[in-house]
Amino acid sequence: HICRHICNGLWQLRKTSPYHRLGQRMQDVTGDHGVLKEIIRAGSGETVPPDASILVKFSGYLEHMDRPFDTNCYRRNHRLMKLGEDITLGGMEIGLLTMKKGELARFLFKPRYAFGAAGCPPLIPPNATVLFEIELLDFLDSAESDEFFNLTPEQQAQFPLQKVLKVAETEREFGNYLFRQEHFMDARERYKRASSLLLRVNAEEAEQVRVDAAKILVFLNLSFTYLKLEQPARALAYGEKALKLDEKNAKALFRCAQACFSLAEYERARDFLVKAQKQQPFNHCINNELKKLASCYRNYMLKEKEMCCRMFGPRNSPSAGENLKVTGSEPLLFLSFILVLSSLLVLSEDCSRSMYEQQGI
Repeated sequence: HICRHICNGLWQLRKTSPYHRLGQRMQDVTGDHGVLKEIIRAGSGETVPPDASILVKFSGYLEHMDRPFDTNCYRRNHRLMKLGEDITLGGMEIGLLTMKKGELARFLFKPRYAFGAAGCPPLIPPNATVLFEIELLDFLDSAESDEFFNLTPEQQAQFPLQKVLKVAETEREFGNYLFRQEHFMDARERYKRASSLLLRVNAEEAEQVRVDAAKILVFLNLSFTYLKLEQPARALAYGEKALKLDEKNAKALFRCAQACFSLAEYERARDFLVKAQKQQPFNHCINNELKKLASCYRNYMLKEKEMCCRMFGPRNSPSAGENLKVTGSEPLLFLSFILVLSSLLVLSEDCSRSMYEQQGI
């Protein structure tokens, strides 16, 4: 009789627990009330497909506890996690498959979808129902990409062009994510996989335009990545590959200029920047690089002059320091050209801005 009263009391207490009350207003995802969901902020687009790679923020809570027992919200960079491989909780994987990009949701996972009857001592007690708040930041559908790279080269050659381009774009998107996280070596490998794939494509003339457009994007990504890796010669090579496909591409011209600048090939850098400026006259990055080039070239010529004076000039000449000026027609012409061009660009930008303001743009 006493045991029955105790059991009834425990049941009533359980019914009035915060998680029980919360679960009553939540959506039953699995049909057995094992995974319950409440949307806090709706997302947009398609739901997460199986085998996707996801980017999430999450916090896990035990009942009656304010602090999370597990969270990644305080990390600066969030890593991509592969569904079916990197997610350890069955309930979380099921819940993620119901979410859309940008969605913030709250989930309750019963023990069989979380840590089981044994729990995870000492952190998680036995038979614990846990609450997770999950924000889906982004996801990449890598199913086709994974399938493609598991095939033999002969099987890959039979893939339709549309699917090949999609696989290459997926690899590039992976590279972009890794680049934003400043994992430049890993980003480079993703871009190179995309590049290798596109270089093997044999497309009809009508479809070659799409292939070339995809190649240009990857070559530009590789050029920028090699600049970050402080390998300007490789950056220049990929910038020039992009220019072979589109000789007026301003971004490719700019990347080549940056690479030449790093290689101290100042005149080539100037030539690339002038061509880039012709395509995009009001691009601040290009104009600022021209000013930077002028300043750097002047300092370079001063150092060259100083070195020559020390090597060949009189050792105790009192006028040696006075002669440390940039002289010679070619350096002066180069420098004056850059300085005048930079000032004209600033003036042009100011005039253009004034004109737009007068027109109410």
